[in-house]
Amino acid sequence: MKTTRIIAAFAASTILSTAAVFAENPMVGGAPMFEDKNIVENAVNSKDHTTLVAAVQAAGLVDTLQSDGPFTVFAPVNDAFAALPAGTVETLLKPENKDTLTKVLTSHVVAGDWSAADIVAAARKSPDGFFHFKAVSGDALSAQVKGSNVYIYDESGNASRVTIADVNQSNGVIHVINKVLLPK
Repeated sequence: MKTTRIIAAFAASTILSTAAVFAENPMVGGAPMFEDKNIVENAVNSKDHTTLVAAVQAAGLVDTLQSDGPFTVFAPVNDAFAALPAGTVETLLKPENKDTLTKVLTSHVVAGDWSAADIVAAARKSPDGFFHFKAVSGDALSAQVKGSNVYIYDESGNASRVTIADVNQSNGVIHVINKVLLPK
């Protein structure tokens, strides 16, 4: 009887562990996100990221974000771009502003595969309560935990809240954010 309970307990814990490992990614923009697809392959299916996808295409960053990485991308939703001053997005998408657009977009990308748990742990260990890290653009970013929310700050101190965390990709992870991070 005792052996049967031990085997049953082991089987139950194995099933729960396996289920956790294979838990589905959250839906983003009404679309399923697949761990075996790369950042671009998933992003193009999100109706909440059409502006971001257009900007990535205009900046010529598609091939980069389809490469092996790994990358952590803080992906602003369409409403975040719409909240910028009138005409900002249209101006950035012009071919003559490609360098500026690239700088803005790469300020949302960090080398490595940083889960929300990794970011939270690093912020909580820091003496000032912020995890400080560099974006691919070279700009400084900071993460802070407030209650159950994670905020990402750009160099000017503007905060963006992570609204959907840990959207795993074949070449990294996406964290959906509600504001555009702006480099100085």
